[in-house]
Parts: sequence; structure tokens; C-alpha cells
Amino acid sequence: MSFEIHVSGHVAEVVEETVPRLVADLVASGITAGDADLWGPEAAAEAANRLGWVEAVSVSRPLVPEIEALRRDLAARGITRVVLAGMGGSSLAPEVIARTSGVPLVIVDTTAPGQVLAAIDGDPETGGLEQTVLVVSSKSGSTVETDAARRAFAAAWSDLGIDPTDRIVVVTDPGSPLEAEARAAGHRVFAADPTVGGRYSALTAFGLVPAGLAGADIGQLLDEADATLLEVAVDDPRNPALRLAAAIAGGRPRRDKLGLVSDGTHIVGLPDWIEQLVAESTGKGGTGILPVVLTPLSPELDILPADLQIVRLVDDAVHFRLLEEHPGEVLVSGSLGAQFLVWEYATAIAGRLLGIDPFDQPDVEAAKTAARGLLESQPQITAPAFVERGVEVRVSDPSLAASGTLAGVLAELWTRVAADGYIAVQAYVDRGAVPQLAGVRELIAADAGRPTTFGWGPRFLHSTGQYHKGGPANGVFLQITERTDVDLEIPDRPFTFGRLIEAQAAGDAAVLAERGRPVVTLTLTDPATEVLTLFEAAQ
Repeated sequence: MSFEIHVSGHVAEVVEETVPRLVADLVASGITAGDADLWGPEAAAEAANRLGWVEAVSVSRPLVPEIEALRRDLAARGITRVVLAGMGGSSLAPEVIARTSGVPLVIVDTTAPGQVLAAIDGDPETGGLEQTVLVVSSKSGSTVETDAARRAFAAAWSDLGIDPTDRIVVVTDPGSPLEAEARAAGHRVFAADPTVGGRYSALTAFGLVPAGLAGADIGQLLDEADATLLEVAVDDPRNPALRLAAAIAGGRPRRDKLGLVSDGTHIVGLPDWIEQLVAESTGKGGTGILPVVLTPLSPELDILPADLQIVRLVDDAVHFRLLEEHPGEVLVSGSLGAQFLVWEYATAIAGRLLGIDPFDQPDVEAAKTAARGLLESQPQITAPAFVERGVEVRVSDPSLAASGTLAGVLAELWTRVAADGYIAVQAYVDRGAVPQLAGVRELIAADAGRPTTFGWGPRFLHSTGQYHKGGPANGVFLQITERTDVDLEIPDRPFTFGRLIEAQAAGDAAVLAERGRPVVTLTLTDPATEVLTLFEAAQ
């Protein structure tokens, strides 16, 4: 088998109880046949236009020679550095493909000005702007972050006297505003399948074009998925997608936190892709599954909260040893193409088990609307509740800041976490400058004793942002922003990258607060040095 799943303990009981019902209801074959009624009458209209991913392997085959031919043509002209501007599934899938394949792909899924500037400048290892092609991926064709990056790169090429026309490759849905503009400008355009949602698009043009141009073997990726098609399509108790869906969404009481632990050896970065797929697909209507990306040494694996189901992504060789050492966990292994396909099926099936539509994202627009309002009104920045060692502290509820100390504010925030709640850390900073900031997640999880997620902003707004607003109202939120002198104009836009990321953070905080979620915002005025201050307070 190209994908294997092993369960034990209580989760084995859940799977054995749940799967026969899914088999009897012909769920797997129904998805494969495009049955839009599987998720109920309210979801039928959306589902009818969102099941194209089940045919992605065959539909995407003709793309392979086109992408490979374009890569050869670019290389012949000395264009060997590939940069991808995309958000959510448009960037996370190609990032996993490239990292697993060991090929360089620069990702721009941010509006942090320093990070965008670094992507434009390049580096000695991968090359500079003269050797760069930019892949612009946006399903809607109106993604603000992607549009801003495209404008900045085009201006930079023009400043060097380079025509941006054949340096920009566009992936978008047919009929989108971006498609019309790109064709008029003479850019190479790959029209994606409009019946595939962004987070289910790993095996479509959105995943294949940037990864293929970077040098990944995308033909093999499709072969891996193809080898798994029959396994996930049949109504059989051994169907790995049915078993995985039952393991993560079945049972009463249900474990609604999903701890994702990867060995990180044969597939690199897959938990980040699973996180956006599962969180955005299931986090709505006050329910959902919250993925929590963990390391093999994360505190949650020692604390083992009762509502956390551990899933380990492992190589075949360690299956049975881990099964004996960690009863009650889910162990999965398989090729990357198989993983993409099985998790997509399993997530759609999980939506049925939860009684929600796994293809819509009703709460994503709220933060975007709030950010647009802030960009238009340009309000003054509110004064912090207090400042400690250069860290500005702002809170959604004044009582959070009653202690007057950074450590006290965090301790108070942890007390607001419900018994079945979680902590979300959201870092709107230049992650290339302070990558160590991600380590604060481990300290917070150990200190608070609850599952803790970490997301780089604004990237997470296109994935877990849906769960934060539409899922269970039991999260507390720690925003980390930065004050920096680095900024970058966005051509033909009345705001800069710095102003945009500031508005995105403030807009998201406002929406969360309006929905009763506690929010603490820490602004680092000197990020490189104040990360240590934050680490000390988090302990």
C-alpha cells in the first residue's frame, strides 16, 4: 500500500465503531463520484462546485510537460531562482513539495516589508533578481498580499531595466481579475481548475507549477497519488481515508485537538499543510478540529491533554516500534502524493462526521474587511497599556493588564483558557529576521499546560484564521507585532507593506475581540533583542 495507517487503544475502538457506518453510507465512492449531497442540503450548492480535486491527478497530467518545458526555457536564459507569491494552500503545498524534494523555492506569503525586500534582493546561494522568476498564485485573483508582492517585484525589475513580462508566471482561476490583467500584460498564465478550493489544490496547478519550476519531480508526485486513488475511492473498512477521518473526527466525547508530530526525515513540512487543510475546512459553526503542530519533544506529548489526539507522520521502518511505545496514537506513513490525497479525502469525510460544510470558509472575510477599513481610515495607533523593556503591551480587556508586568499579563491570559481551550500565538513579524521567535510556542505550552498553536501572520489568516473565528469559542490569542524602520512602497497603492501588515494584525485582533476572544498584543520595538524579553516572560 502507498499509504498506511495504524491505530491502537481507544482510537482503534473509535475507528472500528465509526468506519462501518461510513462504508454503509457509501461515503468514499460518493466523494469520488462527486455526490454533493453527502454534507447535507445546506452544503450541497458549495460542494457541487468544490469536488474537482478528486480528479486532480488525471486533470493535472498535461501540465507536467508544460511546466518542465517552461523550466528548461527559463534555465536556458539564466533564470534559475524561483519565488512564489501565494497565501494559504497556494504556498503551503508547493513549499512541502519543494522542501521534501530538496529544491530551492523562495516563499513570499507575508506582508512584512523586510521579508519582502529580502525575497526581492535574493542571496548569493540562490541568486538575485536578475536570475529570478516570480510565480503569482491566487485562486480569486484578488488576494491583497499576492497582488502587493507582484507589484513590488515588477517595480524592482523595471528599476533594473528588466522587462517583467516574461519574469512573472501566473496561476489563477479562469475569469479572475488576475487572469485578465496577466494575459493583457503578456505573462504566462496557467489556468487552474475552478472546481477546486485553494486548500485542496496541492495536486493542481497551484501546487505543481511553482514546485515544478523549482525542480521537483511533479510527475512522480502525481504517480504517488495515482497509486492511492483506488484505496481511497472504495467503500471498504480498510480504506485509509475512512480510517483516518474516523480517528480524527469520530468518537464521543471527541478529541477536538489534533497533535501533528513528524519525524521530518522523508517528508518535510507536511504538518503545516495539514494544519491549514483541516483547520480551515472544519473550524466553523462553533465546532471543528484544531491541528497543533508539534515537535517530537513538545510539552504536549508529556502533558497529554485529554482532548488532544496525537497523529505521528512516520517512515515505514518505525511503525511497529512506535505503536508499542505510544498506544492510543495514530501512526501514518506514505509518499507525499499519497499523503496529499488521503488527507484531502479524510478531511472532507471529517466534515460529514462533524455535520459541517468542509469546503466553505465563512469567517475568513471578517479580518480582511476589518483590515481594509483600517487602511482606509488610517486611525492613530492606540496607546499601550504599558511598556516593559521596549515591549508595548495592548489588551482587549483592561483587566488583562492589571498586573502591570509582561509576565503578569501572560499569566492572566493563561487563566482565561477554558478547560478544553487552546492558546494561539500569532506573529506578525519578519520571520527571516527572528526565526527563533517560533520557539516561544514550546515555552507557552509548557507554562500554560494547554495545546498551543503558532502562526506567522498574515499567512495563518488564510488557514487557521477560519478556525479562530468560526470554531469553538475557547481560544485565547497572543499577537506579536514589530515596530521597524524598514518599509516598502506598494506601487499604485495608497499604503505601504508596513502599513498593510499593521492593519492586518489590528483588524484580526478587533474581530477576535468582538467575538469575545481575549487578545493580548505585544509590539517589539527592537525585535532582535526583545525576543529574549518575551521568552523570559513566557516562562
